[in-house]
Amino acid sequence: MKLILLIGDSAVGKMTVGQELMKITDLRLFHNHMMIEPVLEIFGQWRPDVTQRLRQVIFEEFAKTDSYGMIFTFMWAFDMQSDWDYVDWVKGIFGLPEEDVYYVELIAPQEVRLQRNATDNRLRHKASKRDVEASDARLLRDDASWRCVSRPGEITHPNYLRLENAEIPAEEAARIIRDHFKL
Repeated sequence: MKLILLIGDSAVGKMTVGQELMKITDLRLFHNHMMIEPVLEIFGQWRPDVTQRLRQVIFEEFAKTDSYGMIFTFMWAFDMQSDWDYVDWVKGIFGLPEEDVYYVELIAPQEVRLQRNATDNRLRHKASKRDVEASDARLLRDDASWRCVSRPGEITHPNYLRLENAEIPAEEAARIIRDHFKL
């Protein structure tokens, strides 16, 4: 089994690239909002504890399958030790050797991400982003609060790809990832 951690800032294209990567590989996509949206809908507020427990069940059950692998998308705040610990925790659930864990960091400037924040695909899959003005404000606030772009050499794992995807379509980004890692 393979685990692809598709990371990057808000609205960088993680879900969209993940959708395209799933189309051209045998990997399954588990994007961050697949748990966030139902929790928001049911509880009417952000409940990270519930979201985390639901993710854990998905990870544990998926790890028991004979599937080729999973693409998991999330925002990694590199300046928060808890996010580094979270990555280790997720990897631990799968119990994979390091050569079967892949890190793909998508990078795009804020102005590109603000444009992407209102795309049809994003709004269709992420109800919490449909109030674009509020979503833009969260994106700007998150950018000011956390560092979600790694520094050169900060991610030292052997299967790491940093991909600037501001100028390339999601389909091409997915092909680059697939070919780079021979997925």
